[in-house]
Amino acid sequence: MVVIKTLFEMLVFPGLLFLLVLGLVFEYIDRKFHARLQNRIGPPWFQPLADIIKLFAKEHIIPDGIERTMFTLLPIIALTSVVTAAFYIPLISKPLFSFNGDIIMVLYLLTIPTLTFFLAGWFSLGPYSMVGAMRALTQLFAFEVPLFVGVLSPFLLAGTWSFPAMTAFYHLHPFYSLFNLLGFVIAIVALLGKLEKTPFDIPEAETEIVAGSFTEYSGLLLGLFRMTVDVEMVVGASLLAAIFFPLWSTNILIAVLLYLLKVTIIVLLLSYLRTIVARLRIDQLVNFCWRFAAPLGFLQIFITIIVKGTVLS
Repeated sequence: MVVIKTLFEMLVFPGLLFLLVLGLVFEYIDRKFHARLQNRIGPPWFQPLADIIKLFAKEHIIPDGIERTMFTLLPIIALTSVVTAAFYIPLISKPLFSFNGDIIMVLYLLTIPTLTFFLAGWFSLGPYSMVGAMRALTQLFAFEVPLFVGVLSPFLLAGTWSFPAMTAFYHLHPFYSLFNLLGFVIAIVALLGKLEKTPFDIPEAETEIVAGSFTEYSGLLLGLFRMTVDVEMVVGASLLAAIFFPLWSTNILIAVLLYLLKVTIIVLLLSYLRTIVARLRIDQLVNFCWRFAAPLGFLQIFITIIVKGTVLS
């Protein structure tokens, strides 16, 4: 019975199927809100699902002269790593799996999709794909430090590297969440870059390099990459919601509503930010990360150390 319950949670709710459906729903919300901010109507509610069905129905073409196995496996690895990361995040009330240091596991798993984007472009051998691959790798190095610093600060203040223990700490001391506001700002900007959304959509800038790393992908494989991006947005927003807004309830219905509300607010904020700022150049991105985002991240760490050493001592 325990095995059946675990399989249901991993494959249906709040696991794979739940994340896939939620990814399509929040893609629609993101695109619709983005369009309305630009005075456009935006897509109908079924457009994300229709796009996926269309891609899955098309033939996937593998270019000659490339490593076919790696080319095919990379989308599967990307989607698997994102879904696995969600198992360690308290989406509704508690994570499916947890251990002391699970936040490190989550951050590691969320790094894998960007690496697969780089490898996808590198193994495609096309000029646009390789340019997109190098941009994706540059962006990975630029945003990982600010994201890690911003996300880990609340755990440092709580004195734990475990999600359940961190949630319990802020449930008992909700006021201390205010000291993590700077970390939230850094994390939301870093997540925007990790998702490669405007103004950080440099690796797949269609006006410059067609589709970047995904230029040579089509059909089912491109659909899997697209689903990876959708699920990564949900998982990333869930990660920030669990860390910076650790509100939960023992009532499953209230817990689900709280979760959907928190994730929706973060997705709308991401959509708003990508609407009001134009795309940066790659050198501007690197300068922004290392001159502003990373120093502000370390300022958040300094604030956390001061608070922990004075208020909590």
